[in-house]
Amino acid sequence: MSSGSLLIAGGRIIDPSSRVDVVGDLLLVKGEVCWMCQAMPRDVRAPDRVLRAGGKLVCPGFIDVHVHLREPGFEEKETVATGTLAAARGGFTTVCCMPNTSPPIDSPEVVEYVTEKARSAGVVRVFPIGCITRGQKGDELVDIGALAEAGVVALSEDGWSVADAGLMRRALEWSRLVGLPITDHCEDAGLTRGGVMNEGVVSARLGLKGMPAEAETAMVARDIELARETGARLHIAHVSTASALDAICRAKQEGVDVTAEVTPHHLMLTEERVGEGDSLAKVNPPLRTALDTQALLRGLGDGSIDAVATDHAPHTVADKQCGFREAAFGISGLETAVAVLLGLVHQGELAVVTLVSKLSTGPARIFPRLQHLGTLAAGAPADVTIIDPEMEWTVEAEGFASRGRNNPWVGCTMRGKVVATIVQGNIVYLDSGLEVEEL
Repeated sequence: MSSGSLLIAGGRIIDPSSRVDVVGDLLLVKGEVCWMCQAMPRDVRAPDRVLRAGGKLVCPGFIDVHVHLREPGFEEKETVATGTLAAARGGFTTVCCMPNTSPPIDSPEVVEYVTEKARSAGVVRVFPIGCITRGQKGDELVDIGALAEAGVVALSEDGWSVADAGLMRRALEWSRLVGLPITDHCEDAGLTRGGVMNEGVVSARLGLKGMPAEAETAMVARDIELARETGARLHIAHVSTASALDAICRAKQEGVDVTAEVTPHHLMLTEERVGEGDSLAKVNPPLRTALDTQALLRGLGDGSIDAVATDHAPHTVADKQCGFREAAFGISGLETAVAVLLGLVHQGELAVVTLVSKLSTGPARIFPRLQHLGTLAAGAPADVTIIDPEMEWTVEAEGFASRGRNNPWVGCTMRGKVVATIVQGNIVYLDSGLEVEEL
């Protein structure tokens, strides 16, 4: 739809960046936020269109700092076009895509390919994350300066840790010099090799090789010390254990520049969901214990965890329907994330303002190149997510925009749904129950 002026009328506007939580109106003009809440200024023209949002939540556009778009190289799983459409349906106006493509995002040429593909085929903002090592092989640093100049927003080995501590230290030193954070998948592969789920009572009962919590905690501790020494910014991806979160909390208190994210599945599901054949619950890091999920939820509420990210990992049906041991790790989560998290709000375990913050303001502050996003302040980009917190709907894989149907909530009835997503004033997703009035 066109990007002429749009009035979003009568919704509950929640903008954590401005500490706004009020029922009112929001005016978008020429791709920017013009004003919100108060009466329309006399020098502002009447809007071209109106979207009536009574009973809805009107939020800054949500940002996902951990998404796998799979292109180039794995288009059978996802493409930039399908992945960004899934993001729009899930309420995400910005996604940061991980570098484990083929070829990986380890050169300016691949950064440019992804950026151009997003420009031509994407419907939301796409920011690439670059590799730390060439080919993600773990033995030689990429040209970090060249990747920074090409436009990456962070560096990551994605599904791997940099095993060589000296190499990781140099990566952190370079990342500080160019002003990019490192997004850190923390896993000691020597402890997890061959594992398929959390190590514990459930893995023993099922006869499956486990991945111990210490594998995450040990690498978090190592990289926090390296970040402390180098003064670099470190972002811990998909925290899954209470012990790792404890280490992050201590580091924050001691002034280390460290942030953290958690996924909806690590907040809502435990190792009990895993069983032979239940490959939809196979993720890395694995689903942990109820004590871990409780600690992560507390961390979300008390500010220890800065953001929620989906770790959207779409796979083909064949990737998942091949037996639990052989199945790929990952959940296709963009289109259900907000509804899953609203379950915590409805249960009284999470304040809705906190949820909005962890999906907008929080992630915008993690990556410096995103700091102009995640706000509804006047002059900000007109990126808006609108939610009906009471709408009931059933998750149906056949209705996904994503090519990945590997989602553990398929068949579940949800309470709460994204009903509109707006990027720079353009409506890129609108639920069939909403209409835009032309004036």
